[in-house]
Amino acid sequence: MLKTIAGAAVALIAFTAAAAAGDLAKPAGKVVLTVSGKIENRNSEGGAMFDMAMLEALPSRKSAVNTPWYTNKTTFEGPLGSAVLDAVGAKGEKLRVVALNDYAAEIPLEDFKKWPVILATKLDGNAMSVREKGPIFVIYPFDADPSLFNEKYFNRSVWQVKSIDVQ
Repeated sequence: MLKTIAGAAVALIAFTAAAAAGDLAKPAGKVVLTVSGKIENRNSEGGAMFDMAMLEALPSRKSAVNTPWYTNKTTFEGPLGSAVLDAVGAKGEKLRVVALNDYAAEIPLEDFKKWPVILATKLDGNAMSVREKGPIFVIYPFDADPSLFNEKYFNRSVWQVKSIDVQ
């Protein structure tokens, strides 16, 4: 456990220092998210690649919510969408969020700035598998703003996210 905490601390320091310098550290683990398009900070030709440790190093939120996808209140946890956008220096107006099965949804970039939208990587405290809609699931703050509990935002709540294109 101590080794895991130390590794996470080193990743956080490297990630924070690189982001402050305008460049992102390269992922040390398996890439779970690629952000491309109108971004200023990159760590590859294709854009900004993130492994799970890099995502976990960003400011995050934990939210217990009712959703149409689960029968009981479920707790989601992960980096704030705004923190990911800040890390890459996003400069667009909309996001094209793409799932592993190539389902895509267009999300106004403003959504990630206006609300504490989570790019959930944990479900009830456990890493989200692909079977459980992971590795990343866009979760709006249904707990904080009941007006978001409708089809418009459900359709923007992409699961099994693999990439975000800032447009």
